[in-house]
Amino acid sequence: MEDTADNRLVVVFGGRSEIGIELATRLAPGATVVLAARGSDRLSDEVAAVAAAGAVAVHVREFDADALDSHAPLVDSLVAEFGPIATAVVAFGILGDQARAERDPAHAAAIVHTDYTAQVSLLTTLAATMKSAGTGAIVVFSSVAGVRPRRANYVYGSAKSGLDAFARGLADALHGSGVRLLLVRPGFVVGRMTEGMSPAPLSSTPAQVAAAAAEALAKGRSEIWVPRSLAALVVAFRLMPRALWRRLPR
Repeated sequence: MEDTADNRLVVVFGGRSEIGIELATRLAPGATVVLAARGSDRLSDEVAAVAAAGAVAVHVREFDADALDSHAPLVDSLVAEFGPIATAVVAFGILGDQARAERDPAHAAAIVHTDYTAQVSLLTTLAATMKSAGTGAIVVFSSVAGVRPRRANYVYGSAKSGLDAFARGLADALHGSGVRLLLVRPGFVVGRMTEGMSPAPLSSTPAQVAAAAAEALAKGRSEIWVPRSLAALVVAFRLMPRALWRRLPR
């Protein structure tokens, strides 16, 4: 086990995620940070950013979220090498192509596998491991898209809807264990994943989402909307007649 200054381990599963890296830089001071992603040998920029933010050490690990059998061995190896996980940031996911998903069942299934099934697998693994240590926090990123899946994006939205429900249930199951879960629900995020798309109302940036998540972690919050005003808009979404809802562009 590595001897760190305070033995505080932050792991970002999805170490290439813009939001994940932004959050890692905010959690980095005094911590050992592990960035887990596919193509981990190509994370030099991300490693440099986290190191510059004050991490004691930054490591990379190969991680394919879709390879479910790899989740438990990876988590076990991290704990064996670095000690208990203080904060696990689950930041991987894909938007996919809705039009393609409507004619290609394999693509539709791939979106759901990455954005829901793989998340459930990793979250279950993390919860069991961190409960045994009796401490830690897990950050999960849902989306406003999961509140009420839209015609224009229902495959991705349905996966986020399932993830949101799973995360809320998991948070309840973790109550009293010493492990807590923060569920972050951003609106439209202007970044690589949405490049080329026109921003929706109440959009945010990866930095804004990460800043809100870091603040919520510090305050011990369990659920947040980003931006906060999105919560009021969600009420209107839920009340909108279906005939109007299906016409929304995204």
